[in-house]
Amino acid sequence: MSQREEMVFVVDDDARVREAISELLESLGWQAETFAAAADYVAYAKPDFPACLILDVELPDINGLEFQKQLSDDVHPPIVFITGHGDIPSSVRAIQRGAVDFLTKPVGENDLIPAVRAAIDRDRIQRSARAELAELVRRLETLTPREREVLPLVVSGLLNKQAAAELGISKITLEIHRSKIMHKMQAESLADLVRIAEKLQIPITHSRRSGSLQECPTRSP
Repeated sequence: MSQREEMVFVVDDDARVREAISELLESLGWQAETFAAAADYVAYAKPDFPACLILDVELPDINGLEFQKQLSDDVHPPIVFITGHGDIPSSVRAIQRGAVDFLTKPVGENDLIPAVRAAIDRDRIQRSARAELAELVRRLETLTPREREVLPLVVSGLLNKQAAAELGISKITLEIHRSKIMHKMQAESLADLVRIAEKLQIPITHSRRSGSLQECPTRSP
């Protein structure tokens, strides 16, 4: 079977477990890399593929649940935990922190494979979302300082004349800025621009003249 451009990392200190899981995954077309310790996994140069991390709870260098807390979601793939000593509190904590599944050894193919597929599907979606956000940030950075002032007013639903009054500019000048923003942000409509602004977490601004100026706190993109 030809290999997919999908990667599964297996971190377990038991060589027999690593070998068995690796052989199973590769027989189904996945690329698999195995590690005996968390530090070895971290040091590995990971390809830019959708991936899954199969992680043992009890590792020689760190507890798997603690390791999960240290991993960044935008660098490391979704986790499927495996353990020889499963308990409900541990599984609940793992799932609450974003793990796809928490499986007890010996892990059966009917449990492991669906979990791996779900993890890789989730990673693919997350990668796509991160790529889209990065592209939107790139577009945002092409705006001039004045266009950045205009953008939150436009997406807040103010009329052009209201937004222009907020900035002390003419309605025609505001409309020119708005047109340039639409072009640079590649927005096909105002609704599309609003959707983009929401993804970038652009703060909503209400007219001072209405007496209700508010800016929603948000992190910068």
